[in-house]
Amino acid sequence: MCVTAVESRPAGQLGTSISPSQRPFGARVKAFVALTKPRIIELLLITTVPVMFLAQQGVPDLKLVFLTCLGGYLSAGGANALNMYIDRDIDALMERTSQRPLVTGMVSPRECLAFGIALAVISTLLFGLTVNWLSAWLSLGALLFYVVVYTMILKRRTSQNIVWGGIAGCLPVLIGWSAVTNSMSWAPVILFLVMFFWTPPHYWPLSMKVKADYARVGVPMLPVIASNKVVAKQIVIYSWVMVAVSLLLTPLGYTGWFYTAVALLAGGFWLWEAHGLQNRAKAEVAGAKLKEMRLFHWSITYVSILFVAVAVDPFLR
Repeated sequence: MCVTAVESRPAGQLGTSISPSQRPFGARVKAFVALTKPRIIELLLITTVPVMFLAQQGVPDLKLVFLTCLGGYLSAGGANALNMYIDRDIDALMERTSQRPLVTGMVSPRECLAFGIALAVISTLLFGLTVNWLSAWLSLGALLFYVVVYTMILKRRTSQNIVWGGIAGCLPVLIGWSAVTNSMSWAPVILFLVMFFWTPPHYWPLSMKVKADYARVGVPMLPVIASNKVVAKQIVIYSWVMVAVSLLLTPLGYTGWFYTAVALLAGGFWLWEAHGLQNRAKAEVAGAKLKEMRLFHWSITYVSILFVAVAVDPFLR
């Protein structure tokens, strides 16, 4: 899920000897952008902006939306750059990450570290000075949780890494709400929990697909240490809890019929896909026929649809 535009190099070689003449300016700019993992940040913003509409119960101040998105991009980009700095050793050995800028040598480790720290500082100050300090601390907390708790502590030690490490990716929901209200409420907490229970069944199918990569570098993602049957069962459990939690907004009075209808339909299709994956795993289907990436791709569509419904619902009540 990372966009790169750098020269290729076989997995297993950490590129640190590229001379400045081999680093054209345009490619260098693209490499620094790639450090922020733009495609992942797109998903984070999809969960931030609609919550601002819900908090406002209408259209929020567009300048505030822009500043929140900019601060969110810089903060998440800094976290992703620091993640690449810490994981550069295993990124060089994994096929999926072998084209990242630190591996190819397009960006040096020192440059990456300075870039990540700079984005963290700038984003925190931007939030604090132009949005509010509650949003600033939440943003900084998300960055530190992703870098320290997930990347440095959990990722290489436990199969629960993505479960608890995923909390960092849930915090943009709280940031979107606090940007508008400078406070907290049950609505963003519920959506935070939706994202918390969404993250494992979103990421585990991808981990099933690339588990050989993770096994090669000793990262104990659940599919590495457990059978497909076990992983699929966990995916189904988390999926049911996620859908149930997503339906709590309406009885608590935060959303109406439109959101409820979308949550039921999108959640129902999710459960269909999750159980389909479990049935194939129980039948010991392997390889391409397991079709684990179907759920991964649908998970991105699901969260996009659900949060669009969050934004649209206030206009239909």
